[in-house]
Formats: sequence, C-alpha cells, structure tokens
Amino acid sequence: VQLQASGGGLVQAGDSLRLSCAASGRTFGGVSMGWFRQAPGKEREFVATISYSGTNTLYADSVKGRFTISRDNAKNMVYLQMNSLKPEDTAVYYCVADISFIRISGGEANWWGQGTQVTVSS
Repeated sequence: VQLQASGGGLVQAGDSLRLSCAASGRTFGGVSMGWFRQAPGKEREFVATISYSGTNTLYADSVKGRFTISRDNAKNMVYLQMNSLKPEDTAVYYCVADISFIRISGGEANWWGQGTQVTVSS
C-alpha cells in the first residue's frame, strides 16, 4: 500500500483542519487505516484508527471528541477531521495502514505514508 497524506498547515488554537490520505497499491477496502503523530522530542503517538469497513473506530484519549476519522473506500481515501485544535496537537501526522485494526491501535503499522506537519499556535 502506498499512502500520500496532505492537508497539514499552520492554524490557531480552536481552529479546524482536515487531513487527507490517498491510498493505492492493493485492495484498499481490505486494510484498516489510521493516523499517528510525532511531536519534536516526543515519542510517536497513536491518534485514531478505522476498520476496513468503517464500522469500527478508536481514538486516543487526547483527541477523543475533537477528532473524527473516516474513509471512502470508493475513492481510496481516509480523512482525519480535527476540530478545536490545541497547541499540544502540533506534530507531524502520519497516515498508516495495516491488515490489523488492533496493531494500529497499539501504535504499529505495516505501511506508512510521508508525514504532514500540523502546527497550532496559541
């Protein structure tokens, strides 16, 4: 699976952003998708994941209620809608994929895209 993330940028606290990830290379509908992030000097952090059917989603506690992950299997796309952004959301965000929803929720994934920078100013 090849993954291409986009949509990052510089915003103010309280603003919204939507990250997009285009997938190609195999049956998109057969894999779970997710987002990780890594801030400077910090460890990589699981953000959200969605099952291949879109039925199941899981979020990190730090983003629950503010972020929404979704996917469009017809377009081979996955999205991360980020609302009420905080300065602590500043990080490089990575789109990931794996055959296992559980692996992604545990912070592991077989396929990674390049990161997109999200910067939230206070």
